[in-house]
Amino acid sequence: MTTPAPTPAHASWLDDLPGELHALEAAHLTRRRRTVRPAGGASLWVDGRRMLAFCSNDYLGLSQHPALVEAAVSAIGRYGIGSGASPMVSGHSEANAALERELAEFVGLPRALYFYAGYSTNAGIVPALVGPGDALFSDALNHACLIDGARLSRAAIRRYAHGDLAELEAQLAACGTRRRLIITDAVFSMDGDVADIPALIALAERHDALLLIDDAHGFGVRGPQGRGSLAAVGRTDTAAGAHASRRVLYMATLSKGAGVSGAFVAGDETLVEWLLQKTRSYIFATAAPPLLAESVRAALRVLQHEPQRHARLHANIARLRAALPAAIAGTGWRLLPSDTAVQALVIGANDEALRVMHALADAGLWVPAIRPPTVPEGTARLRIALSAAHTEGDIDALVDALRDCARAANTGSGLKT
Repeated sequence: MTTPAPTPAHASWLDDLPGELHALEAAHLTRRRRTVRPAGGASLWVDGRRMLAFCSNDYLGLSQHPALVEAAVSAIGRYGIGSGASPMVSGHSEANAALERELAEFVGLPRALYFYAGYSTNAGIVPALVGPGDALFSDALNHACLIDGARLSRAAIRRYAHGDLAELEAQLAACGTRRRLIITDAVFSMDGDVADIPALIALAERHDALLLIDDAHGFGVRGPQGRGSLAAVGRTDTAAGAHASRRVLYMATLSKGAGVSGAFVAGDETLVEWLLQKTRSYIFATAAPPLLAESVRAALRVLQHEPQRHARLHANIARLRAALPAAIAGTGWRLLPSDTAVQALVIGANDEALRVMHALADAGLWVPAIRPPTVPEGTARLRIALSAAHTEGDIDALVDALRDCARAANTGSGLKT
């Protein structure tokens, strides 16, 4: 029996992809990579052109710090380049072990587990904590890695409106499932606002739940010496008169405030041991190279001994927030409330956000436009990432360029695409 030939008009579903890509482009939703290298300070060479960057999560400018570079070079001489295996086989080097001890001490929690990448940390630990028949409660604006971890867990997912703890409590009270996990960002990466951690801990304790906090954008930046969002609210073992709740797991990445790569999760000794035994993205993945662990260890020392970096970052945040509202008056654009390094300027329509981004690029400033599905429809925005590497002049240059964009928008003279 002969198999019928495919219909020529649709020989394969692969033939649909060009049209679907065109549809993304028509909706102003295509993304484009750029080739970069450092150019000193907060500047980058971008596709061969020097630009002042407001797009990097290197919030303290540590990625180019001489102490971190020296630590990496020294580690190469001792350990070589790769780790060679999973941490459960032979990849758990002396450097990685030392880093775990130092991370736990730095964030004031009993134990830490070091992962090779941030995304895989949340994608792996959530399914290790809950599964089919369990209940999971997720803030509506959580990062994609938490969302993917929730989906992989196959637990029953209940989303609550962003920051709406009354809705969360109602969901917890109505839930008859014994094992419950609340997941939330500490600093929300596209809005820059901060979760109410003490209230979340209280809900977890009241309703026999576990709370997983993703502090990717708070670690290294918030709290004393950048010890993170738990330390900022005094909920660690080292906080005066306080003790960390055994119901809290603290996760943070090491690629932002620490300027390197990877991530870790810290908390109660038993919980961390459970994750070591059950997290597939830890057990079956090659461990992070020792050179990265040594660089992070150097970053922890810098965080403790160079407080001027935190002071400079917070001065930059204050300078931008003091000047920008007047510069964009009359446009309908909104600078969202935030005292963090993430400053979101909501423009609205995708095409207008892209026009502003391109106008800034023409002026030599790289500020990315963030569009759906990363943010909700109708809230396309510029995500302004501030750093201790920015100078006062850099902040003023951004405000001046946005003022020019606002004038063009207000007068109807237009911004070119």
